[in-house]
Amino acid sequence: MNKARYCLRCGSPLAERVIADIPRLACGTEGCGYVFWDNPLPVVAGLVELGGQVVLARNHAWPEKMFGIITGFLERDETPEEAVAREVKEELDLDALAVSLIGVYPFQRKNEVIIAYHVVAGGDITLNEELAEFRLVAPEKLRPWDFGTGPAIKDWLRWRGVPD
Repeated sequence: MNKARYCLRCGSPLAERVIADIPRLACGTEGCGYVFWDNPLPVVAGLVELGGQVVLARNHAWPEKMFGIITGFLERDETPEEAVAREVKEELDLDALAVSLIGVYPFQRKNEVIIAYHVVAGGDITLNEELAEFRLVAPEKLRPWDFGTGPAIKDWLRWRGVPD
């Protein structure tokens, strides 16, 4: 559970209470009623295909050999499809030409729900300040990992007929 400490409504300390059989942090001030639900955050992931190859990128904060697909949070008033197209534009400077849902995946370790898309993109890659480098990988050379966005890559490869 996230360790919020104070009520977002009145600033009083939060205390653990069982609500609907689940331990939650809630405000004890009479009449406030604030509950910190700690629900998973929706995250979009884009498996970006450019010229028949998949774009893998490395965040500056990651180890040198760790690469992944493009991810980001939804913004207020945007659809998941708009969010993934925006993230691809922001991080790679590519235009999303076609966006199709791969699937929805729980990522409990980070308290997130990943909404993964296959994004066919066009343009020339220019990395933003978040990313250190990128690789273009043939789909048959992709090796999905077991957590986070890896299951989406595995499903996409299976859909394309690439053997495990």
